[in-house]
Amino acid sequence: MTEQYSPSAINLDDKFGKIAKHWSPHILAQLNDFHVKAVKVQGEFVWHQHDDTDEMFIVYKGALTIKYEDRDVALKAGELHVVPKGVPHKPVADTECEVLIIEPAGTLNTGEAGGTLTAEEEPWI
Repeated sequence: MTEQYSPSAINLDDKFGKIAKHWSPHILAQLNDFHVKAVKVQGEFVWHQHDDTDEMFIVYKGALTIKYEDRDVALKAGELHVVPKGVPHKPVADTECEVLIIEPAGTLNTGEAGGTLTAEEEPWI
């Protein structure tokens, strides 16, 4: 992926307005070796984990639940949660939710789980 730099402010409403497909992350910015991604979610994602990295979810609009094997973490707009590396989790949103994700560049959204929701190439928007 090509690193891109925006010399001006990034308008989140504008960027989320360009996303048409759920569970398809788009890169907004790069911070050192990390990508800041925007994704619209609805329904259930797959159980997965990231063995080598933590993953931060920031809810911009809507509500998101991060399911763990032993508990759920419910997030609403303006809240964030960090999933520790190596911990199986499953994001779920009953209605459409807009989320920012911060994780190392090149991190696959489905971890090692794979499947039809894997975003092989995450475009910049």
